[in-house]
Amino acid sequence: MPFVENHAVNIYWDEQGAGAPVLLIMGLGYPSCMWHRTRPGLAIRYRTVALDNRGVGQSDVPPGPYQMALMASDAAAVLDAAGVKRAHIFGVSMGGMIAQEFALQYPDRVYSLVLGCTAPGGPNAVKAEPEARDLLMARGKMTPDQAMEASVPYIYAPTTPRARIEEDFAVRRKRFTSLQGYMAQLQGIISWEAYSRLSTIRVPTLVIHGESDRLVPPANGRLIAEGIPGARLVVLPQASHIFTTDQPDAALDAILDFLSEQSS
Repeated sequence: MPFVENHAVNIYWDEQGAGAPVLLIMGLGYPSCMWHRTRPGLAIRYRTVALDNRGVGQSDVPPGPYQMALMASDAAAVLDAAGVKRAHIFGVSMGGMIAQEFALQYPDRVYSLVLGCTAPGGPNAVKAEPEARDLLMARGKMTPDQAMEASVPYIYAPTTPRARIEEDFAVRRKRFTSLQGYMAQLQGIISWEAYSRLSTIRVPTLVIHGESDRLVPPANGRLIAEGIPGARLVVLPQASHIFTTDQPDAALDAILDFLSEQSS
């Protein structure tokens, strides 16, 4: 298994496919295996490199909080270990925050950005409804299955087949995140802000969001797209936070179209 050490922490990563490199960064509390719907389609054309952020999956779980700049440095260390100098960066939710920070800290290492279901942080970010925010903080009071079930109304569209949601649950159960790792990541999200710096990002950017996202409201996608010069916004109908499960084909098509334009 490939690991790279960064700041005395072992970070797990792997790769699939061949072609231009695409770095995949997952969201809060989710291991890299949650790319299971999107990654196979990407790997047909691209060399996908995915990591388990510190605190989740097969990576170490050091004491927190995990600041966003630190998790961006983990991503940079993974690219170093893979021998990749520059990549397309695709992050969802917290992974989209890491991707923004990565582009700010390592601009010469980014071909393009895909920012999914994410926010720019700070006071300008559009907050979720109180019930969704309460859910994020209540993780320690619930079993893993209870936490997954409680999240369904906030992260999946009502039209998404239950069987598809259960498939996601089965993947998550294989590498369910500890409370320590989850809270350390959440602390990093709370203290992070990129809104005031978005105008300095100068790479082609696709912002993609589900129109009914109750965890990270889609107005955040609009803020990011307005803040990054030339950014493109795609809002997916009948999709919530986990838009890759709600609308897997439409999401993959939009991402492949964007990446193809950059490659050409």
